[in-house]
Amino acid sequence: MSEQQMTPSKSAESLKEKTRGNALEKAAAEFADDATEKDETGARRKRDFSYTQNRELSWLRFDSRVLDEAFDETVPLFERLKFCAIFGSNLDEWFMIRIGGLSDLASLKNQPRDNKSNRTPAEQLDDIFAALPADVARQQEALALVEGELAAHGLARVTPDAYTPEDRTALSKYFDSRLAPIISPMVVDPRHPFPNLRNGRLFVACTLNGPDETGVLGIIEVPASESRVVALPSGARTFRYTLIEDVMRTFLDRSFGEYVPKKSAVLRVTRNADIDPDGEGVEEEEDYRQHMKKILKLRQRLQPVRLEVSGELGRKWEALVTQELGLEERRVFHVGMPLDLGYVYGLEAKIPDWAHADVVFPPFEPQPSPMVDPKLPMRGQVEDHDVLLTYPYESMSPLLRLVREASSDDQCISIKITLYRVAKSSHLCESLIAAAEAGKDVTVLMELRARFDEENNIAWAERLEDAGCTVIYGSEGFKCHSKICQITYHDTAGISRITCLGTGNFNEKTAKLYSDFMLMTANPTIGADGNTFFRNLSLGNLRGSYQLLGVAPASLKPLVMRGLDREIERARANQPAQVFLKMNSLTDRDVIDKIAEACEAGVRVLMIVRGICCIRANVPGKTDGLVVRQIVGRFLEHARVYAFGAESDTIYLSSADMMTRNTERRVEIAYPVLDPTCRALVTTFVNLQLADNVKARQLTADGTWEKVPREKDEPPINSQEVLLALARVRAHTKRSEAAALTPFSRIEKIPHGLAQALSSLPATGGYNHPHVAEKLVASIDPTSEATARITEREAKREEEKQREEQHAAQVAERVLTAAEDAEVEEESRPNEETAGAEAPAPQEDLEPEAAAKAKTETEAEPATELKADPDPAPAPAPKPTATSPAPARKKRSRLATAFSLIGRGFGVLFGGPMNED
Repeated sequence: MSEQQMTPSKSAESLKEKTRGNALEKAAAEFADDATEKDETGARRKRDFSYTQNRELSWLRFDSRVLDEAFDETVPLFERLKFCAIFGSNLDEWFMIRIGGLSDLASLKNQPRDNKSNRTPAEQLDDIFAALPADVARQQEALALVEGELAAHGLARVTPDAYTPEDRTALSKYFDSRLAPIISPMVVDPRHPFPNLRNGRLFVACTLNGPDETGVLGIIEVPASESRVVALPSGARTFRYTLIEDVMRTFLDRSFGEYVPKKSAVLRVTRNADIDPDGEGVEEEEDYRQHMKKILKLRQRLQPVRLEVSGELGRKWEALVTQELGLEERRVFHVGMPLDLGYVYGLEAKIPDWAHADVVFPPFEPQPSPMVDPKLPMRGQVEDHDVLLTYPYESMSPLLRLVREASSDDQCISIKITLYRVAKSSHLCESLIAAAEAGKDVTVLMELRARFDEENNIAWAERLEDAGCTVIYGSEGFKCHSKICQITYHDTAGISRITCLGTGNFNEKTAKLYSDFMLMTANPTIGADGNTFFRNLSLGNLRGSYQLLGVAPASLKPLVMRGLDREIERARANQPAQVFLKMNSLTDRDVIDKIAEACEAGVRVLMIVRGICCIRANVPGKTDGLVVRQIVGRFLEHARVYAFGAESDTIYLSSADMMTRNTERRVEIAYPVLDPTCRALVTTFVNLQLADNVKARQLTADGTWEKVPREKDEPPINSQEVLLALARVRAHTKRSEAAALTPFSRIEKIPHGLAQALSSLPATGGYNHPHVAEKLVASIDPTSEATARITEREAKREEEKQREEQHAAQVAERVLTAAEDAEVEEESRPNEETAGAEAPAPQEDLEPEAAAKAKTETEAEPATELKADPDPAPAPAPKPTATSPAPARKKRSRLATAFSLIGRGFGVLFGGPMNED
């Protein structure tokens, strides 16, 4: 039957199958890196696998390193809980993308082999599922440990077996009023087929016995509209909570009518999300945004790749579920902890006040950059000097202010920008809208294919377009991952441009969490390149030429390869040669081989790779001397830096990792750092990270990571914490001396004395005191003005100290002299006191109470010199009384007398007059 004779439904199905087949064929070619692995004749290159490793196992080691932070007792407790959640969310995304893609490829009859481990997708899946159970068990162990300690700090998760009668009463009311009206229980039987378990959603499943049948499976979807966290009755110093799925399991007997629940569990299915939007085919008349919306719906129903089970259904019913999902047994993970720990982030606000400071990181706000004067317009400052911001240590505010000011500047004629991941509440996008409404030409390249941010990007694209912005999308088959914004001005001097280039997204939220660079420059050559870049994007030209920028897919990778080749030539000529590479991941086989060649040529190769690293260090004869570090800490390392030369004479920042997808199949930008002050900021940043011996790990020859050994007397350096402290110091120092706080012009080891000074910076507070910055400047540069001021201040302090000592000596002499005089006076008093005792006042004529008072006053009155009354009254004749000798008075020592006088006249010590009465 011809295609014309086929029914429309069969024709559509056939076309769909053909499209999917083409997409799978394309994925296989990308998996094997056919574009780079075949030579001019079409034959595959021969590769040496002795110093490379599989990317998936390398990624698992990275995620395991993330989980290490949950066990680190130096990390605050609640932050350790977050690391448990981060490990889990990383794993979820990895399953959806990598395991989903490998599962599709494993179905091919002729499976491709990757060029790092020479293994097929099926072989890699075997390796992965052999390694995963231990990692999942570690996560469970970490969560139990951290939750136990958090309970002692007033934050306690309560499981159903620990509910009190008071808890059950409160939860019963909650279930009846909030959950029962909105849940949709269903039974699985011949009349009710197995439901679609949507990707990532939680479901409560249970076995049921009914009046007429037994062994029925019941399923309820946990409502996403309700909070996962349900508060329980708590005291003033504790927040007790349970999870909504546990509440639902507790009251299953109220959910299925006459059916009686027996066993129950919480289920979560992870589905393949590795879907190529371009591979699905965009209809000719279809708006690309509408096409992406269809793709997102399709993702909810793709092939399952994992089932998680928390609880106990029984083998029979689990077998039924896995059969319905089409999953093999090794893809089912049984855990004794909550599924999807995304709820933990909302618990931070529930931590009792008394414990809060002890269980979270000290608060930190990104600091103002000393390169920017907040009182002056941004345009003039960037035209005067390049500005380099370091996120999250410094604030994104200068960039936001630049765009905001441009939106109302009459001399601004256009703003062009690429957006990959945008904050849901974006001040930057609001400024773009304001600019468009003010009549500026605003062009936005919005990348709708940014995985898991598609919905947010679609929403912003619609808002921007409605406001009058020109919104375009990335080229087919090439995601636009570059981060560039260009503002064009037209004034009496002509056309001028400010170009902003970043290693990370124009995203206010991630700018507080990710470690990135943002360069703002008025360099005319970079401005011309930026203008050419946007023109090429509008025309769909991905092979344009540029003077200073390296732009993938055409010229970025060659730029890095030329830098490596230059250093190899220098090393072979017995000249100093060095390469530094910082990135998120390294998978590009050409770059890996060039790094190995550089190592064997004698180039000093230093690297910082956060995640996947497909090279192995110090493999004899292959990667000798290679140093690769990994840093996992409070912030996500996200910056990319490529520096060449023993003097670091060539430094590029980039949006691109050295992954084949970035270098060959994306639009990326690498840009030079030309301003000396900005270069010093980058090299200081890099040197601090290379000095990290707390959070850093070092790559070994077998591809694993080990702690960086600390040399004797070497101070502990947590580079992220030092950079936080340094940002505070820089923010409060004089602008003229801010450059002294970034003293390195090249990538080199930090001197011991400076390392000590940096590691001793206070963790919080005190940075507004100028002496903190001065002391650090002095430790960096003994010839600086700060050193002179400190020396002068120390001299004045020494003079003041000497004056105080002289004054104290004078006071002491006066006190001791007074003590000697007092001793003489004391020796002359006994006779006077005896005479006074022989002639007491006639107390018998007084009332008893008055007599007691007089006696007390007489005893309490100190011995003083008697003075004649000018008009004495006649004294009554004394009555004869029995007299007894006065007790001998103990003579006080000179020292005791001195202390007594000091007590009476303490003001003497402060230069006041001595009270001699």
